[in-house]
Amino acid sequence: MKRWAFAVVCLCVGLTLGFYLAGSVLHGQPPVAAVPAIPRELTSYRDIVKQVLPAVVSIESKAKARKAAPRRRPAPDDPRVPDDLRRFFEDQPQQREGEGLDLGFGSGFLVDPSGVVLTNNHVVDGADSVEVTLTDGRKFSSRDIKVDPKSDLAIVRLETKARLPFLEFGDSDAMEIGDRVLAAGAPFGLTGSVTHGIVSAKGRSLKMNMYEDFIQTDAAINPGNSGGPLLNLEGKVIGINSAIKSRSGGFQGVGLAISSNLARDIMARLQKEGVVRRGYLGVQIKDLLDSEQAAKLGAPNGGVQVTSVFDDSPSEKAGLKVDDVITSLGGKSVKESRELQMAVASLSLGKPVELSVVRDGKPMTLRVTIEEQPQDFGSARPSKPSRDK
Repeated sequence: MKRWAFAVVCLCVGLTLGFYLAGSVLHGQPPVAAVPAIPRELTSYRDIVKQVLPAVVSIESKAKARKAAPRRRPAPDDPRVPDDLRRFFEDQPQQREGEGLDLGFGSGFLVDPSGVVLTNNHVVDGADSVEVTLTDGRKFSSRDIKVDPKSDLAIVRLETKARLPFLEFGDSDAMEIGDRVLAAGAPFGLTGSVTHGIVSAKGRSLKMNMYEDFIQTDAAINPGNSGGPLLNLEGKVIGINSAIKSRSGGFQGVGLAISSNLARDIMARLQKEGVVRRGYLGVQIKDLLDSEQAAKLGAPNGGVQVTSVFDDSPSEKAGLKVDDVITSLGGKSVKESRELQMAVASLSLGKPVELSVVRDGKPMTLRVTIEEQPQDFGSARPSKPSRDK
């Protein structure tokens, strides 16, 4: 019995010592990392979709019957638009006996509870009236349409006493390549449709509009999606779906949306004044090709080169000359054409500002007074041709 008792005691002591030593060995070691749970947004976007879809609308544009053909809207066969860049409508124009002309079908979204809809200009271009349909089936007819063709944006005001659902804008500049996005609209007339993808690129300029800042996405965009929102995972608008790059005419993974930061500014101007008034310098410019060219022109920090100057324009009055390199305007540094374009558009009309240039390798400062753009600005040829052939 004494031997058995001694054996049990030894066993207990051994087990206790083993646990102690094992604890000592493991002490200070990091715990095995638990497998993180998959975030819900990766498995379902339903909460976001339920939040945003009530504010997404479909738009049918109509024009009165006319003897003359209505003004042609930008389309795949428009000579100003490259063959593989396409803006979309669901239907082709068609005339029905005794009725007006149906111009097409697109999308949009409410940006104000009082009934303000934001969409593309090419969705409502040439329309006398539009019929706006909410996802809950409510329909509104409106003739209150304000457009800005130079950015391909437009607003439609609805007459209603009811408070309508609306979407908030997000910061498109804060989006990064790889961020997930959702595109909502009515592709092929299928209202209430949502697709998903990522931000593929930012700051695209494709020369479809005079003022551009496109977000590229691989979220599916098809005919009827034009004017609908591109959304972040907070349900905020970071782009307005506008076009695709395609050789087949259908979606091929390259969708284009006007950035929300550009659209928000245009929308505010349309709401306030009904038109967008922009300043201009009256020049044609080009980006410097590389650092070697910049150094040769005496602008090692970069800038944009003047290739043409319009007669009687603010730039001519200020003394700007062909081959000058513009390095800043109104205190804002300029390194590429789009930066200069945006800087000019943001300045107040009729107020002189400093224009920094490099001429023949020497820096100098001019005073220029920004004037309002002529109506045909962007389509007229410069009166003084470029020396760069």
